[in-house]
Amino acid sequence: MKKILQPQPAIFYDVNGTHRADTCEPLRKAKERGELYHDAFAHGCYPGQKMPSKMLPELCVACVWDAKEDQNWGLPEHRNEGIELGYLTRGTLDFTVNGELNTLKAGDLTVTRPWQPHNVGSPNVAASRMHWLILDVGVRRPNDPWKWPDWISFAEHDLAGLTKLLSYNEQSVWRGNKQIEKCFEKIADHISQGNCQAAHTRVQLYINELFLEVYEMLQREKITLDSKLSSTERSVDMFLMGLSEHIDYPWTLEAMAEHCNLGRSRFAHYCKRLTNMTAADYLVHCRVEKAKELLAKKSEMNITMIAFKCGFESSQYFATVFKKKIGISPSTYRSECISA
Repeated sequence: MKKILQPQPAIFYDVNGTHRADTCEPLRKAKERGELYHDAFAHGCYPGQKMPSKMLPELCVACVWDAKEDQNWGLPEHRNEGIELGYLTRGTLDFTVNGELNTLKAGDLTVTRPWQPHNVGSPNVAASRMHWLILDVGVRRPNDPWKWPDWISFAEHDLAGLTKLLSYNEQSVWRGNKQIEKCFEKIADHISQGNCQAAHTRVQLYINELFLEVYEMLQREKITLDSKLSSTERSVDMFLMGLSEHIDYPWTLEAMAEHCNLGRSRFAHYCKRLTNMTAADYLVHCRVEKAKELLAKKSEMNITMIAFKCGFESSQYFATVFKKKIGISPSTYRSECISA
């Protein structure tokens, strides 16, 4: 008997390792318990009616939930592989992006870029009717180009404009409008009828209409754009910002560059630009700073344990580097911190 392979979530790469796209498991379980209405057309690991593989393959999920009362679950911080548009038509809902809490009210539109961390509920979801869809645009690293599906029928210059508006700004909550709300409700209406193939053309048209309405809304807003949000420099910057949390890994220039999907020389260029240090010097800087933090704490960790935890190959090498950078030995530094 042929083994059926279960769909696996898409993966995103950054300094923290790999992130798997969310599967909305708390929502799935809440529906199973009968705590709310939920319906969706979905691919892969997302809950809902499974679409045929050739039906809008880049549409990860188009979904609506209707919770008539406050829930005892939420969606903790997660990421999605595509651009996610959400719309609250009734109730209120706490929505946190990059650590910033927003309380949505009816008529609010949410926009999260591919793999942008966000969570829904604080910690639980309130009574609400929420729509959203996720469209995979092929992004697996911050500097990957967006690749829209060919069934998004925008003129080339409009698609470029939409991409820029969505990828070059970090504002995640906008005041929507009736046209956007109608698009979401029409999609939800066809989902509720339960026939994916019969709804294919209509859902495709409404998604195009939705992105057009969002595009025109963003154009009217005259928002400030920041191209660094999707640049190669942004990818390296994100890596370097998280490096201090993973200094015990045996990093090499090749490994750091590969993690950012760059060649050695290009990675080294951006590292120097962002830190004014070589990649090797910046790694040592992060390791010494972490060692200072650990040495200043009262703990049972000895110097050797701290050296290994901070990625140094031996306590002798650690002591040599530490004294060169700080001017005193690790043991002296620890004694001075504890006695202070």
